[in-house]
Amino acid sequence: MDHFHYRDGVLHCEDVALPAIAEAVGTPVYVYSAATFRRHAQVFRDGLSGVGAKHLAYAIKANPNLAVLRVLADEGYGADVVSGGEMARALAAGMRPEDIVFSGVGKTRGELGCALDAGLGQFNLELEEEGVVLGSLAADRGMRAPATLRVNPDVDAGTHAKISTGKRENKFGVPIDQAATMFGRLAGVGGLDLRGVAIHIGSQLADLAPLAAAYRRIGALVAELRTAGHAITRVDLGGGLGVPYRSSDVIPSPADYGAMVAEVTRDWDVELMFEPGRVIAGNAGVLLTEVVWVKPGVTDPYVIVDAAMNDLARPALYDAYHDFVAVKPSGERMVANIAGPVCESGDTFAMGRDIDRVVSGDLAVFRTAGAYGATMASTYNSRALVPEVLVDGDRFAVVADRIEPETILAAERVPEWLMPKNLEG
Repeated sequence: MDHFHYRDGVLHCEDVALPAIAEAVGTPVYVYSAATFRRHAQVFRDGLSGVGAKHLAYAIKANPNLAVLRVLADEGYGADVVSGGEMARALAAGMRPEDIVFSGVGKTRGELGCALDAGLGQFNLELEEEGVVLGSLAADRGMRAPATLRVNPDVDAGTHAKISTGKRENKFGVPIDQAATMFGRLAGVGGLDLRGVAIHIGSQLADLAPLAAAYRRIGALVAELRTAGHAITRVDLGGGLGVPYRSSDVIPSPADYGAMVAEVTRDWDVELMFEPGRVIAGNAGVLLTEVVWVKPGVTDPYVIVDAAMNDLARPALYDAYHDFVAVKPSGERMVANIAGPVCESGDTFAMGRDIDRVVSGDLAVFRTAGAYGATMASTYNSRALVPEVLVDGDRFAVVADRIEPETILAAERVPEWLMPKNLEG
């Protein structure tokens, strides 16, 4: 459920009509619903009611906007971060350091040191050398770094290849058949407090079976580690639960997921860590855009909008689907291609799609754009960086400014030797 709905024929976010935001801020612009973020945070937590000790860490990469993080901090969520920048955002939003989990395959020594100084609550190790380095950095500070070892269970998540993370050939985690031996070596590293294992097999999962299979493999590993004398108190189950992008999508609910987790982990006797991202943020946002032209095509017309692949990259990257609806639909329909103004054939959001009939100047939205939208935006083609707006009831505020091309240009320099020489006479 989200809080985007039609009222008197006009699409609203909560109690704010989207044309009011377009008039005040311009387009394209991301629009987020605070009520939807809150509801999804509560529904995910409620879905895990049958699970014992647990910790919820929102995956910041899905949507790192500071105002969004503040909403989720108020809901009691910690953070799953994958860079020093994301850690700084979580702390700035008021999330407690001990509630922050540092994941990611490429943490630098500088980032590890900063995270230790900040007092982060968990490091998910991706390789043995990382654990040795982290232990050394912690020992130098008179600390023990709380950590888990991320394991690759070699399970196909059944999702898009570019967001699959749990197969043997993926870059994440250590092979499960090497994990027990590696865990034993790392357990003896000074400065390291190795508490358990972590797993994450992919994103936008539409089937619980791969997750259940992966969790069972981790459960067997936990038993093996305990038999070897290791104290296992935490297991990080990651995230990845999908959201419906189409009305026909059938996605397991947080309650379905929670029931599976409770069943599979009932004898583990650990604190379970969860890293939801898309399932919290996906349907909490839309990308509001204006139709620039309706261009005749060979088969179907092209609806050219002012949003582009630099604003919403998922269709170009993953052939991802986002529903496209008019803000003020007339009731008429058309079959069209939807594209942006960027000079790439890949700047196409849909081909041959049945949509609301639109004309130049109409407003429309790409739905389910609250996750992996603005966070992946760029300034390609020297376009402005897309702004973000948060709606809360009948109020809205710009929570990330539009960064104009001239501002970006002002940050660049031409070295002196390339400057034109003054010519005399």
